[in-house]
Amino acid sequence: MKKSLIATSLSTAMASALGLSALALPSVAAAEVSANIGVVSNYFFRGVTQTDDSAAVQGGVDYASDSGFYAGSWASTVDFPSDDTSYELDLYGGYGGSVGDLGYDVGYIYYAYPDGDDLDFGEIYGSLSYSYLTAGLAYTVNSQASGDTAAFDTGDVYYYAGVDVPFGDSGYSGSLYYGYYTFDNDSSTNELNYGHWSAGLAKDAGEFGSFGMNLELADIEKDNPVFGDDNVDDLKLWLSWSKSF
Repeated sequence: MKKSLIATSLSTAMASALGLSALALPSVAAAEVSANIGVVSNYFFRGVTQTDDSAAVQGGVDYASDSGFYAGSWASTVDFPSDDTSYELDLYGGYGGSVGDLGYDVGYIYYAYPDGDDLDFGEIYGSLSYSYLTAGLAYTVNSQASGDTAAFDTGDVYYYAGVDVPFGDSGYSGSLYYGYYTFDNDSSTNELNYGHWSAGLAKDAGEFGSFGMNLELADIEKDNPVFGDDNVDDLKLWLSWSKSF
């Protein structure tokens, strides 16, 4: 349940949260196609493990044009204890640009679980960035979730803000990130809402890819009906490697 492209300007820790308005068609001559692969010791989506605290293999393909339009797909292995879902496939498209020093990004992303049972959902998202700062939100507009206690249903909103600072020309950068998830089906008897923190140190190793060391902390109660157990107030360390082509 994540797409790192929505936060491409951020380090690995911030990308685990999530992560582009002139009406111009993309120019084929200016278009660029890229691909990425990666491995993480624990795949987190908005503070919640998607792999039962195990490793994941990930990768994607992206198209971008100088006009600001982009589209792509991204996939990851997952491991949900409650069912046999084995992988996630995200499809997305959007537009990004800047007005002076203020950057913006808007788009739509669809989270698909082809071998899962009614888990798919889609979001519209938007973000603003200035210097090292980024803030944004994602709103669930369509979902296969059913029932009045389900998470990832239409009307859910995720808010986030973070800072990603490069350390000179060293290739290192550090990040700090906070996100808060509100669920349309949250109630006094079905408390789903939660917040989470991420902090990370990333190293760009050139042709050898990028490496990351990250800390994750989610403020989730043990009796949370959806996110309890594996995600309860434990500080978790996870490592990452990725490479773009």
